[in-house]
Amino acid sequence: MGRQNIEFKNSDGVTLRGWFYTPENAGGGKLPTLVMAHGFTALKEMTLDFYAEHFSSAIPINCLVYDHRGFGESDHVPGQPRGEIVPNLQISDYSDAITYASTRPEVDKDKIGVWGTSYSGGHVLVVAAVDRRVKVVLSQGPCVSGWDNFHRLVRPDIIPQLEELFNSNRIARSQGKEPAYLPIVHQDTFGTCALNGKDVYDFFMEWEKKSTWENRVTVRTMESFRGYEPQHLIEKISPTPLLLTVPTLDTLTPPDLSLAAYARAREPKELSLLPGGHFDSYAGKITEDNVARQIAFLKKWLVE
Repeated sequence: MGRQNIEFKNSDGVTLRGWFYTPENAGGGKLPTLVMAHGFTALKEMTLDFYAEHFSSAIPINCLVYDHRGFGESDHVPGQPRGEIVPNLQISDYSDAITYASTRPEVDKDKIGVWGTSYSGGHVLVVAAVDRRVKVVLSQGPCVSGWDNFHRLVRPDIIPQLEELFNSNRIARSQGKEPAYLPIVHQDTFGTCALNGKDVYDFFMEWEKKSTWENRVTVRTMESFRGYEPQHLIEKISPTPLLLTVPTLDTLTPPDLSLAAYARAREPKELSLLPGGHFDSYAGKITEDNVARQIAFLKKWLVE
């Protein structure tokens, strides 16, 4: 299994950077390819290498892994801030990554799939519905409803002050001032941040020590999050095969929301329930079992 650094430009002219994995003894032929990106503010180093290595080692498949615009090694639009997530732009970048992959000599352009986790687990539902080049979609611990997720993560008593922050930030940015930021996680359970919870705090603080991840995100990111509803297109994915992976103890992207969305999806579809929380899919025995299930799905629908 080999890995090379790659870069490509998206439709806005922004350079996105990542890795391209190829199986050993690929023989120079064209292979199926899986396009992969991480979730909310996360970087490719946060276990996407683990997934890609396992996929390309177990089955004859390439993996294209990249950082979202404005995060990690990828660039951002000049004049716009780093650390800002606009879901529709990240979704567009997925399709641009598919376009780039399709031009590579190692890639069978008729066998390209998408993989996403957490926030990007919602992105890939939209990509698969609207970009018919996608032949399989694997969505793991997805955010399927920004509105419902927002109102479960954010305490009701601080929503009015957040809404005032949204408004003042819009005015300031329209006047050319610097964008406002929020911490992504906060040590204080009652601290104002984008993502509350001990498990999410522990996950990101551990990666802050050993990566370039930064604990801040623009206020616009949170405003965009509340209006993001990838579940509305889940019925449109069919006939593209869907694997939805749901951690049953997830407190960040609640499993009942994912299961309700899965019930509306049409065949062919498969459901994988993981006995753990949101971040258990990134480490430990659960991760190994999860990878095996995803490999079986890829063998069934994309590789063979």
